[in-house]
Amino acid sequence: MGIQHLPHLGWFSSLEGEHHDTLVLEYIALAVVPPTVTMQNEEGKTVDLYVPRKCSATNRIITAKDHASVQINIGHLDANGLYDGHFTTFALSGFVRAQGDADSSLDRLWQKKKVDIKQ
Repeated sequence: MGIQHLPHLGWFSSLEGEHHDTLVLEYIALAVVPPTVTMQNEEGKTVDLYVPRKCSATNRIITAKDHASVQINIGHLDANGLYDGHFTTFALSGFVRAQGDADSSLDRLWQKKKVDIKQ
């Protein structure tokens, strides 16, 4: 049994002979696989207490310190033009609003969503 150092793996002890390759392959497999972090349990339910909002236009996370961000609910209408109780929510970050792109972004997002909900 000897101790070896591989720069990309670190220090580990290895066996001499035929088991040497097996040990190295097992170590590499363990070293390369990163831990998985999920926000859902086995049933698919969200388990975190806080799920951050994302900007609908840029898909960036809206931080808690972004006090210029807004969330807008757009109501759905029925065939007679009356509100039917459903709505679509869009979140826009302060960055998008400061650039002056909020209006065009909201229009683009609503045109895309309007086709999905057949309105």
